[in-house]
Amino acid sequence: MGVRGPIPNREEDLARPRSRKGSDEQEARKGQMRKVTVPRPDPDWHSIAKQLYNSLKTSGQADFYQNSDWALAYALCDDLSHYKKSGKRSAQMAQTLYSAFGNLLVTEGDRRRVRIELQEPEEETTSASVLAIAGYKKDLGV
Repeated sequence: MGVRGPIPNREEDLARPRSRKGSDEQEARKGQMRKVTVPRPDPDWHSIAKQLYNSLKTSGQADFYQNSDWALAYALCDDLSHYKKSGKRSAQMAQTLYSAFGNLLVTEGDRRRVRIELQEPEEETTSASVLAIAGYKKDLGV
C-alpha cells in the first residue's frame, strides 16, 4: 500500500497477519543505525513550533530518527515558526508543512501507512515459581 491511500488497520485488528495474506510486499532492506545528535530548538521559534519539536524527542517514532530526520524536523519547525508568526498565512503553505511533517511519521496514520505501530510498554510480570522461590528464601533467611 505504501505512503498514500487509506490508513491501514492496526495489525492486531486484522483477522490474520499481513505476512500470511500473500501480498507482493517486499521485505525492507536493512541498514546500520548511527549515533544521533538532536539539535536544540531555536528559542525564538513560535511556541507551537517549539512544542511540536520537543514532542518529537519523546515520541515513539523518534526511535527510528537519524541525524537527517532531526535536521528535517528542525528545518520544518523553523518554517512552521515563520508561518505562525507571519501576519499573512496561506493554505498552500500550511498544507505543504503538514505534508512534510507526515514524512517524519508525526501522526499515527502516517506511521500505520508505513507499517509502524507503537505499542504500550509491556508490564513486567514475575512468574509464580520465581515468587515462590523468593518467598522460600525469605522464610529461610537467605
